[in-house]
Amino acid sequence: MASGLGTLAAVPRNVLGANDRIRFAIVGAGDRGLELVHQIRVCPNTEIAAFADVYTKRLEKAASVVPGAKTYTDARRIFEDGSIDAVVIATPPHLHAAQFCAALDADKHVYQEKVLALTVADAKRMRKAWREDNGRHAVQIGHQSCSHGQMADVRQFLREPSRLGRVTALAMRYFRNTPPSKPQWARPTLLTSDVNARNVDWKAFLGESERDKPEIPFDAQRLIHWRYFWEFSGGGVSENMSQQLAFWMRALDLQIPESASMTGGVYLWNDGRETPDTMQVSFEQPERMLVSWSSGFGSSHPGIGEDLLGSAGTISRSNDVRYAPQKTAASPHNEMLGRTANVPHAHMLNFTDAIRYNREPECPFEVGYRVAIACRMAVESYRQARVVRWDPSAEEIV
Repeated sequence: MASGLGTLAAVPRNVLGANDRIRFAIVGAGDRGLELVHQIRVCPNTEIAAFADVYTKRLEKAASVVPGAKTYTDARRIFEDGSIDAVVIATPPHLHAAQFCAALDADKHVYQEKVLALTVADAKRMRKAWREDNGRHAVQIGHQSCSHGQMADVRQFLREPSRLGRVTALAMRYFRNTPPSKPQWARPTLLTSDVNARNVDWKAFLGESERDKPEIPFDAQRLIHWRYFWEFSGGGVSENMSQQLAFWMRALDLQIPESASMTGGVYLWNDGRETPDTMQVSFEQPERMLVSWSSGFGSSHPGIGEDLLGSAGTISRSNDVRYAPQKTAASPHNEMLGRTANVPHAHMLNFTDAIRYNREPECPFEVGYRVAIACRMAVESYRQARVVRWDPSAEEIV
């Protein structure tokens, strides 16, 4: 369905040349937001002009990192600032839709951190705003592997169809561990007395979806550990699987899965989290291939990587990218090792180039959209304990 979503074809409203300074604002000044600050700084002719966050202590830290930058607890102040060219949205997924739409409406280019959207409704709302913008602004989704040197290697391996033959499966894995005293995503050092209702705009953190519900009391645990809870996150699916899936959706132009199943549970850390620490996801693709993802936080074996399995050969991706022909089939191809270097800030540099030269970025909106729908399908399967399907006509999970 993504083939009809369009590309950056229209003339941007605020064209910036190679020598023009791009003024950035960061919405969400947590660890990820500040990490992206460092990536912006090494891109030519850029400036961090402002931060917005619901937690005042994060804004204080951001101001120490970028002295002179403006700080706001209300992101709307950033959208109202006509001097801001581009907005980086690095907030929890449940806030993405409202902030993304507001940024485009306010004439900003948008770097939207992954995962694009938490729900199907949010994804469709963002797609509507993106379509209405009609390519006037660059939109990069924060699946950074799409700009890695490994993408160039994989594309080289895929150039000759005979190398892989008929591709029937993509097997992905994400296994890592942490010390027993530090559960995955746990941030106990951040749960200080400063995390209180005086220092946090709690209603703004809950977002639009909670405004018409009975008042939810302030909860420091939910603010700091939002990845634990379904109302704010898809857990490992949106944090980790989305990154690996985006790489291959981009490389292979995979569409939204036809069906999804997800099993697993909280097997390791019974610390109040809702999102599982051990899980298995399976997608049936319209391209007639099976995509699987297995993940656990209790062991680092067998590590992080993917294998694209074809009848004539395999592409394996982890710390490097390798091609190997099937030994049981007569093949004119030899083993190959990817050699393209990776630049840590390549994805952000690609975004600034998209702004300056009206180019489609390496992770355009439609890729992020397909990934977000797939992630939601997995979450719905897990929570409903059944296989779910995508209805392309209604554009709904059934």
